[in-house]
Order: sequence, then structure tokens, then C-alpha cells
Amino acid sequence: MAGDEPTTPDESDRQRWQDREMEPIPRARAQVDGDADTVEHERFVGSASSDSFYESPEPPSFSEEEFGRLRDDVGGPAGGMSRRVLPLEEEPSKLIARYLFPTEKFRGEWKRHWIQIAKELLGVIAATILMGYLTGLAAKSNKPSLVTGVIVVWGVVMVFIAWRIADWYVDRFILTNKRVMVVKGLITRNVGMMPLLRVTDMKYVQSPIGRLLGYGNFELESAGQDQALSKVKNLPNPNELYLRIVEEMYEPEAVEARLSRGQDESDGT
Repeated sequence: MAGDEPTTPDESDRQRWQDREMEPIPRARAQVDGDADTVEHERFVGSASSDSFYESPEPPSFSEEEFGRLRDDVGGPAGGMSRRVLPLEEEPSKLIARYLFPTEKFRGEWKRHWIQIAKELLGVIAATILMGYLTGLAAKSNKPSLVTGVIVVWGVVMVFIAWRIADWYVDRFILTNKRVMVVKGLITRNVGMMPLLRVTDMKYVQSPIGRLLGYGNFELESAGQDQALSKVKNLPNPNELYLRIVEEMYEPEAVEARLSRGQDESDGT
């Protein structure tokens, strides 16, 4: 245009240098040769004013004080106030392994407290004492048929009690990183489960006897109306189990860090 002034060669060079300074610096790649592999370090420079690096996210770290609260020793960093954390089973039993899918991580399984079969144990003692008394009377009366009848009845009672004890043995409460499960039933197997993500409320109740003997009843509520697990009775160490479930729900990274730390200490590293 008529109003524009022609640019001199010096002004043209100056403008070209300014344009080059404003351009972003291209990605620089540096290769370091190793013994076996070639390690590549990439650095990206965003602009002339600031530099930034792309790095992989670091795993979560926990302080010694946080780990000290999970130790079992009284003289730990927590000053004697640390809670007791029972060791986790490394592998599920054969009874439970069939109900776990490969991608979930097993956290533990628990049988019901022995108070669940307290009546059966008392029944064994009472039936044995009664059988001995009746057979003694029948023997004194010289009635061998009555002795045989008493022994047969005692045997039937013992078979029934043995079946109840075996049913108690296969009754398990299972915790994984994704769900809680209850497996029960010796003949008719019943498997119930609830995802941890759907648990909206959870509590446990201990009676005075439960506090003395170390068991409690768990109550779980979920977002859905149909609840496969609503109340689980007579679980051992309810406080420990409660904290484990809550920790798995809200602090899964802490669980992974504690387990990896324990594995490193057992390996001597």
C-alpha cells in the first residue's frame, strides 16, 4: 500500500530472529547406550519461559508414623496405642478358591466363632452323660435291649451334632479387594456376596458375652433393595475385621503398601 514504508535488510533480519525466538523448541531425545539395552530419556520443552518433564506417576508413599500405627509391638512409634493387625492369609483355601475370579485380590477368610456351635458342644456333653446314666440303669435292671436302644439314640444324636459342626466348619466369611462374601452349607451350598462399592453403611454389635469371648454380629446395608448379605452373625475379632473392611473400602493404597512392605521385610530386602 502507499502508506507502508519499505523494510530495510536489517529490519527484515531482526523480524526473522524474533519469529524464531517465539517458536516452541522441538522435542529433544537423548540416547544413552547401556550394556544390553538402550535407555531413552525424553525431555519436552514447552516454551522459552518454562520447561516441563513427563514422568511416570510415583506409587503412593506412607510415613513411618503411619506404618507405626499398624505395628503389633507395644513399643512402636505409636507409643503403645497401635492397633493389632492380624497377618493376612497368602492364599485362599480350596473351599473358597473356586468362588474367586483371577483379577480380584484375596484379603482373608474367617470361620464363625466357636460360640456358633456352643449348643452342639453342650449337647455332646449332655447326651454322653445321659447315655452313660441310662445304660448303667439298664444294665443293673438286666435289660440289654434297653441298653442297645439308648446307644442307638445316642449314636443318632452324635451324627446330627457332627453334621452341624461340619456345617459350621465350611461356613466362611471372605473379604477381597472388590467384595465381601459368605459361603455356607455342607450339602446345599449357599454363596452370597456384596460389592464393596455398594456398601452404604456397616456396623457391628457386640453383646457383653461377645466382648468377653471376642465375637460380634455384622450388619451391612447396600444401595440396592435386595441384599444378599444383611446380617452376619458370630464373626471373630469384629473390631479387627471392621477396620479391615473399612480400610479396603477407603484406603486400598495403604493395604497394598503394607502388604508390599511386609513382603519386602520377609524377603530380607
